[in-house]
Amino acid sequence: MLKISGLTTYYGQIQALKGIDMEVKEGTIVALLGANGAGKTTTMKSIIGLLKPKTGTITFQGEQVQGLTPDQMLRRGISLVPEGRAILSGMTVMDNLEMGAYQRNDREIAADLEKVFHRFPILEERKKQLGGTLSGGQQQMLAIARAIMSRPKLLLLDEPSMGLAPLVVADIFRIIKEINESGTTVLLVEQNVRQALKVAHYGYVLETGKITHHGSSKDLLNDSRIKEAYLGQAAK
Repeated sequence: MLKISGLTTYYGQIQALKGIDMEVKEGTIVALLGANGAGKTTTMKSIIGLLKPKTGTITFQGEQVQGLTPDQMLRRGISLVPEGRAILSGMTVMDNLEMGAYQRNDREIAADLEKVFHRFPILEERKKQLGGTLSGGQQQMLAIARAIMSRPKLLLLDEPSMGLAPLVVADIFRIIKEINESGTTVLLVEQNVRQALKVAHYGYVLETGKITHHGSSKDLLNDSRIKEAYLGQAAK
């Protein structure tokens, strides 16, 4: 579904991505892992069009899309839940969800809203409440639900567990798995390596702008280098 080849992206004079190659197969969850400053969010912004890559290609469903704007990417079926959630805090939960569908003109919006409320019952309970008054976990659910309302083929999730309590984190990852099982492909950026690899099918490890490891989630969980660097377990 998504193929990235030789991607380089700069912040001013600083090279943040140094020729990365990645693939996301349709129907899968792919995890992009790494420490702060590794280039994970830069990768997401480059895919969605918030940053313009200097070199390389981004191919989505066979079409080169690098250089397109975020709204053009959304129309093609890619939706981003950004780091920090970025909900519309001064608008109600319902307003946020309706904004997620603002580029649609089909007759299935109401049905999709019902599906969202079925998956996130707390949002239905609080649909008249301002987004900024929700808890951190509820705001993350709202951000994911808003993205789902655009009916994405590919959902980009940037640090969905950041700042959340462990029980809420477990809920968020369960929801991510359910979304994938319902037919949406997911690219997940996450510092919580263990949780991410538990739900993902495949993973890439990014270090200082370069892909250093990749493989099936099972292989990465059993890799001594990954255990030592990201799971707090000494390599044998």
